[in-house]
Amino acid sequence: MSKVVLVTGASSGIGAATARHLADAGHRVVAGARRRDRLDALAGPRIDVHPLDVTSLESVRAFVEAAVGRHGRVDVLVNNAGVMPLSPLADLRVDEWNQMIDVNLRGTLHGIAAVLPLMRAQGGGHIVNVSSVSGHRVDPTAAVYSATKFAVRALSEGLRQENTEIRVTVVSPGFTESELTDRGGAPEAQGAARQAAKLLAIPASAIAEAIGFAVAQPSTVDVNELVVRPTAQT
Repeated sequence: MSKVVLVTGASSGIGAATARHLADAGHRVVAGARRRDRLDALAGPRIDVHPLDVTSLESVRAFVEAAVGRHGRVDVLVNNAGVMPLSPLADLRVDEWNQMIDVNLRGTLHGIAAVLPLMRAQGGGHIVNVSSVSGHRVDPTAAVYSATKFAVRALSEGLRQENTEIRVTVVSPGFTESELTDRGGAPEAQGAARQAAKLLAIPASAIAEAIGFAVAQPSTVDVNELVVRPTAQT
């Protein structure tokens, strides 16, 4: 059955791959991100695009309202937008700590706030939150990033327990091809992450297919958590 699917952080990486995969599967996709030029390149017969800043609740609500105005409903929200400027805590990169909290955690909450009333009124829906293997373990230089991703898993479980008609899925990628290490962070930490990704990273399409699997299940089946990592990642 074709569904109306919203994808945040869709200008690159997992978000772009997910938008394309779900559109190819026959769903109607509304893709949101800040980089409009990237969004315009993603647009297609089954992919609508809309500017989106997940750190702004007003922007997220406008994104959802645009989707409802065009398609009449929202069946799935993929909360994918994220940033990962790695650095040791001793570097005191407080602005980057706050950015991770704002995008990774508050942005996920904004997505939930914008679609939850609608899905409850519809009598159903599906929220997919993208966490990380860093939401299962903590490594040096990733303390704040891990904290936000642990939090995404925690709020997802709370959301699942509070809503028996809304499905909630957490997808935790391991090293995946993306632009996460291209911006911010301590140069040494980001460089080490980029090097590891070159050796290990799986394509973003692998995560998109995992999300597609969860979305494709019948309404009575809730795939709660998927961890998808390279075979060689320890």
